[in-house]
Amino acid sequence: MAVKYSRQRQLIHSFLMTRKDHPTADVVYQNVRQEYPNISLGTVYRNLTLLADRGEILRLQVGDGVDHFDADTSLHCHFVCSDCGGVTDMQLDCMNEMLADARRNFDGRVERQTTCFYGLCGKCLDKDAKNRE
Repeated sequence: MAVKYSRQRQLIHSFLMTRKDHPTADVVYQNVRQEYPNISLGTVYRNLTLLADRGEILRLQVGDGVDHFDADTSLHCHFVCSDCGGVTDMQLDCMNEMLADARRNFDGRVERQTTCFYGLCGKCLDKDAKNRE
């Protein structure tokens, strides 16, 4: 189904392409409204949903109760820091093999994959080590 061009949607997608931190809808809204002051939070949510449904961005649910968004739709994993809540990309060599294996061994159709790892990021690990000294 063809979707009519929207300047607001394009701004949202362009903003996400500049980010590596997987922002929430609220962060997207706060930043996009600096360039497009009349945009509503509802419009941001609708466009993020449309972009995710069309596979143009990823919607991530990492366990903190809010959706995070990623413009990088390539096959990759995510790391979620259990202290600061940061979400970062991880590239693992086994991703293609894991997806192929899942498709071979599942009686159905595997269309996509999301994999998250959880723990402490480097900054929080350093902070934790300093607090123990």
